[in-house]
Amino acid sequence: QVQLVESGGGLVQAGGSPRLSCAASGPTFSSYDMGWYRQAPGKEREFVAVISWSGGSTYYADSVKGRFTISRDNAKNTVYLQMNSLKPEDTAIYYCNAEQLVSGMDYWGKGTLVTVSS
Repeated sequence: QVQLVESGGGLVQAGGSPRLSCAASGPTFSSYDMGWYRQAPGKEREFVAVISWSGGSTYYADSVKGRFTISRDNAKNTVYLQMNSLKPEDTAIYYCNAEQLVSGMDYWGKGTLVTVSS
């Protein structure tokens, strides 16, 4: 069982650069691929970024490529999402996801709200 707790959200001005964190419980954090997803008001949840269990591979949605950076610290059981050059359309609840491909286990945090004002 993995529990995920996101933090770092809030009200940010357009162009701002907040960093989201996702702290994971459990001893097997380093065996999970970690991702960030978001859900804007009235829209479906969408993929933002993912990082492999080792941190060696990352992948981003086209909408955030070049502006957001995902990283992880396996010693701290934490994954980060550095967001730069925020736009009002980045306003959403941001969710952390842990997925273990071998077992198919999949966990979600409760999300953190990021509101970007213009």
